[in-house]
Amino acid sequence: MTISRRDFLKVTAGTGALAAIGQLGRTTAIAAPSGSYRAMVGVFLFGGNDGWNMVIPTDARHAQYLASRGTVGIKASQLTGLTGAPYALHPAMAALRPLWDEGSLALVLNAGTLFAPLTKATYQSRADLRPMNLLSHSDEQAHWQGLRARDFATDGFMGRLTDRMGTSAVPSMISIAGSNLAVIGKTSSALVLPSTGTLTRSGYSSMSNAANNAKNAALASFSSATGLGDVAEASARDINASYDQAITANTIISANSALDGYFVNPVTGAALTSDVARQLMRVARMIDARGSLGHGRQTFFVSQGGYDNHSGQTNGGNNDTGTHANLLGDLAMALAGFHRAMQAIGMAENVTSFTMSDFGRTYRGNAQNGTDHAWGSNHLVVGGNVAPGGIFGAYPDPVLGGAADVSSEGRFVPAVAQEEYIGAIARWHGVADADLPYVFPNWSTWSTGGRGPLGLFRT
Repeated sequence: MTISRRDFLKVTAGTGALAAIGQLGRTTAIAAPSGSYRAMVGVFLFGGNDGWNMVIPTDARHAQYLASRGTVGIKASQLTGLTGAPYALHPAMAALRPLWDEGSLALVLNAGTLFAPLTKATYQSRADLRPMNLLSHSDEQAHWQGLRARDFATDGFMGRLTDRMGTSAVPSMISIAGSNLAVIGKTSSALVLPSTGTLTRSGYSSMSNAANNAKNAALASFSSATGLGDVAEASARDINASYDQAITANTIISANSALDGYFVNPVTGAALTSDVARQLMRVARMIDARGSLGHGRQTFFVSQGGYDNHSGQTNGGNNDTGTHANLLGDLAMALAGFHRAMQAIGMAENVTSFTMSDFGRTYRGNAQNGTDHAWGSNHLVVGGNVAPGGIFGAYPDPVLGGAADVSSEGRFVPAVAQEEYIGAIARWHGVADADLPYVFPNWSTWSTGGRGPLGLFRT
């Protein structure tokens, strides 16, 4: 019986012989980027973030905001105001206000999954133009990461973006949040790092005894396949490359780094311990090591979970506190700390962080002080090169059942497509216009008829 290289890798991965088999940087050098270093850092908020309580109108619309939000609305006096803007951030996100004041934070209003431009009327009359399986966690996560609104995705936009870049011994696409769809390419794979600890060879033991020695010898046999045929030898080369990548990465993430000192609570000075902060600390270290890694471009995927707040989103009467406030507080401090770390190494203008999430939440709060699955939502972009005071997209009419609400609870048709939002970041990152249709399969829809990438950046 013959066995293909793909099948061989599946088998060996199943035995635990490969510590990092999903981390093989086997990309095709189609079009390497030129110019100065750039990094994009996607922060996925798993569960569906309530962007309507993350970015809140403070002008005349706030009264209607309170009336429509009901059990989850936050009073104007409690908000984190943004100088010169008719919007504020959640009270727990005060750590980001200095970034707004210095021009390093931009807002993207009502972005989400779209197959084609839609209004409420066309949504109701043209089922063929609606994205598939809206309001589903798994499908909408795939929509954001794979960017195929009416088709099944087997690869993600970060992976396809990396397909168009050159190879390096250690992959320039790095996930600190597991092997998510976003980092699966057609010809490229991500280096997947843990948020704590180091990479280890699964099944290997440093303790010497008969059983462990036999097991270690079996593992070693996978990385030494001389004379066993082309498939086995090619796979052995990949295994050894994975081990080398792990050694290099472990050296970076296990060493002491002064950059960790920027990840602190700005009020108490206490070190940040949230998982999203730990992930961004590791991103900062990998960016700091970009020269030794040979990376002219880097792409990162990190995440924060816990946003599916059907109940207990707010503390009932104290709507500036609760589960959502805790999550947003951790997120804001982590993003702020990461930006300060980038400033410390002179890379703030070369690095852009941005949020994504399954979907937004219903504008109307429910009886359990929570919110339910919806559609469009608000997002944040952080970096030294963003347009100062930038506000992009269009906040929807906050009247329930209004012009953009396809329900009676505040499920708003997005004003900005994911391609217009992420496409702007990809172009800034260095993706050539000729490659944008490859990275974004539905690009032709969002680059004609007056649609196109948002003007997120100064240059």
